[in-house]
Amino acid sequence: MSDAHTDPAALPAILQTLRTAWQANRPTLEQRRDDLQRLRAALKARLPDMAAAISADFGHRSTHESLIADGMTVLGDIDHLCGHLRGWMRPRRVGVGWRFWPARAQTRPVPLGVVGVISPWNYPVNLALIPLATAIAAGNHVILKPSEHTPRTSAFLQSLLTDVFPSDRVAVVQGDGDLAGALAGSPLDHLVFTGSTTIGRKVMAAAAEHLTPLTLELGGKSPAIVCSDYPLEKAAARLATGKFFNAGQTCIAPDYVLIDGHRQRELVQQLQTQVQARYGDFSDAADYTRIIHDGQYQRLRGYLEEARARGVPVIELAMVDPERAQRERLIVPTIVLDPPADLALMREEIFGPILPVCAYPDLDAAIAAVQSRDRPLALYVFSHERMQVERVLAQVVAGGVTVNDTLLHFAVNGLPFGGVGPSGMGAYHARAGFDAMSKQLPILWQSRWAASDLLKPPYSKIAVMLKAMVR
Repeated sequence: MSDAHTDPAALPAILQTLRTAWQANRPTLEQRRDDLQRLRAALKARLPDMAAAISADFGHRSTHESLIADGMTVLGDIDHLCGHLRGWMRPRRVGVGWRFWPARAQTRPVPLGVVGVISPWNYPVNLALIPLATAIAAGNHVILKPSEHTPRTSAFLQSLLTDVFPSDRVAVVQGDGDLAGALAGSPLDHLVFTGSTTIGRKVMAAAAEHLTPLTLELGGKSPAIVCSDYPLEKAAARLATGKFFNAGQTCIAPDYVLIDGHRQRELVQQLQTQVQARYGDFSDAADYTRIIHDGQYQRLRGYLEEARARGVPVIELAMVDPERAQRERLIVPTIVLDPPADLALMREEIFGPILPVCAYPDLDAAIAAVQSRDRPLALYVFSHERMQVERVLAQVVAGGVTVNDTLLHFAVNGLPFGGVGPSGMGAYHARAGFDAMSKQLPILWQSRWAASDLLKPPYSKIAVMLKAMVR
């Protein structure tokens, strides 16, 4: 683990080095592909080191979850970028209309310059390398600031990227929130930030000084609506995956479930069955991830203590010794039944393995409950009746949707990923990210002869033509 930290005062020189190199040698298709392929090969060779570093930062994280969430996703995204890059780089023809004939027009994606990436701790490789790889694919140079809460993984990233890229193409800077604030306030050509809504507002304010374009992937309370026709055993299995993967430390994890009231208790029983089948009695819990640090652990314990103090049913789906739980920062999957809206766990993003399960009388009430909150980063609808799903989709605006499952829209390489309103702005992944980190340069090619040559005083000479043009 490296103790090296970057002085915020050093940022201007680092940025100038990246920008000067980019201006002198803008990356070609061949260079972009070569960079991506070398990054892929280096990461694949070091997946065991990656998983070990992440697990050490968490206290314990399932190796398999790291390989799926931080390995598979990045390798798959790089493959998608490489496979489509040539086509994405081609200019796109745009019709000019008869008024401008015989001119022709196109949009041409051109690189922006230097892209900043500020990545979080919950998926510390995925959420650092996917935007970085996308920026490289778009022909930019990159400065990455990984999370200070995963120092071993940040050191891994610095070592990996130093071996793959020259220092004037990709720079890794390490530090705390002061460094992140300084980077957000730097004259970047684009900035990708992943984190909380609260910090996202600060990032946006800092970026405003230079009018830096932003992609903000934030968070919020992502709902799951289980319609009355959907089998509870299958709903519980898929909700358990979405909520308890990475111990709920996922920005698109289901944050609360809405279910028809007469099936609420049965869903809880099915969730308990899922937990038992997946993790046993937690005597080992090798496949269950711990909470990242004590601050997050105490925050989550505080949510449960507040609920209990208010007389709200709190159902732990497994039992562990309290001293062990404290020592390991282990919070078992926990259900909270019908918590009041003013509880902290219903006002704030939970970001842990605590799942409120709320009864609703009908689908309209469930939709109204979702609409009463900020627009979520993710929405999950469970129903085999297409009309019910369409009713929800027609009335709820969310960053992304998975129907009859959870999380998976993030992993589909061709789908854009991003929030809306307080859950974020802009999108990345695949073509959406490539376009966001490029300038879609509009170009009009005028012909040797053009009607515009006639558009000059005295206009009385072209009165008939003008009348036709404004008809």
